[in-house]
Amino acid sequence: MAWLKFTGDKLFDGRQFLEGKVLITTETGTIEAIIPLSEAGDDVLYHPGILSPGLINCHCHLELSHMKGLIPKHTGLADFVITVMQQRGFAEELIYRGIENAEAEMLGNGIVAVGDICNTAHTLPQKNQGRMHYHNFIEATGFVPAAAQKRFEQAEAVWRQFSESEPHTLQSIVPHAPYSTSPELMRLINNHSAGNVITIHNQESPEENSFFLTGESGFRKLFSLFNIDISFFLPSGKTSLQTYFKELDKTKRIILVHNTFVNQQDIDFTKRSSLAGKPETFFCLCPNANLYIENRLPPVDMLRNNSCHIVLGTDSLASNDMLCILGEIKTLRNHFPAIPVEEMLQWATLNGAQALGMENLLGSFEKGKKPRVLAFNGNLDELKRLV
Repeated sequence: MAWLKFTGDKLFDGRQFLEGKVLITTETGTIEAIIPLSEAGDDVLYHPGILSPGLINCHCHLELSHMKGLIPKHTGLADFVITVMQQRGFAEELIYRGIENAEAEMLGNGIVAVGDICNTAHTLPQKNQGRMHYHNFIEATGFVPAAAQKRFEQAEAVWRQFSESEPHTLQSIVPHAPYSTSPELMRLINNHSAGNVITIHNQESPEENSFFLTGESGFRKLFSLFNIDISFFLPSGKTSLQTYFKELDKTKRIILVHNTFVNQQDIDFTKRSSLAGKPETFFCLCPNANLYIENRLPPVDMLRNNSCHIVLGTDSLASNDMLCILGEIKTLRNHFPAIPVEEMLQWATLNGAQALGMENLLGSFEKGKKPRVLAFNGNLDELKRLV
């Protein structure tokens, strides 16, 4: 069997930087070993900069890619959601072209796996080409309790399309957000996704917490605009996370996305829940989308100080100028320069693979895995896929 041998200034194995090491793979990219340079012999291919496993995008909305540049920045989440819902009537040709171009962009940016939010089956034709790994998160929405069963069945129909068309990929039904998913609908999701990975948009806006704390919130504008009667709703007097989290206790892992307005009490709550046997919790950061919509970043230092499992996502091209995990890292480096690049690369590789349930294949240079091999410079602005 022919082997490929790679080295660089630094080798990031998914957990740490290694120097003076050589990565050995098969011609098709399966990892064989990491050995000292002195033992590697001839034919070692040197690439300046950092060698890394392929990057994991834990949160994307590929089906919204055709909406790039259509929504103004810094509108706040309530107005952003309203605009997205009002602009659903695009020709399918534009939707499919946007999906194809967005996937190509992610591949070019070194992304090998995506946690993708799906409200429709529009992304199926592209995903069936098998160019990238996906965990398809089929989103269920509906805040009116009486409609829970109907809304769940609608999501289940989309889930079935993915399950039958992509038998070798991962999919699960997930709630959109606490302000758009009733407790009754969450319980149906919880039962269906027992033992699986789910995700939920969490505390992306201050309006989300205020909705559950006091009932006064900009989200009432959203319900009013779409003639949704929420007179039944009584605020819990707790933050959104502490209100809904108990409804999702049968899932294996939960990816909380955005977390822009999470606080210490919320983090403590998730830890207590995990100790009680509830889901392993991952906090997904999408900094460029947070700046695009709310012009605010999540409390990254607080999450780190609490040893939270952090992963990275891009959100959609409706709320981001690009689908690039290295771009998300560069934004974090600009605002949090004390965080080591090594740590953020683990968020973008091994942590992401674990969150999506793909850690046996992707995320690190371990024997038998096939995570792809990337080379990029120290500024994270030049990238090459080696295998």
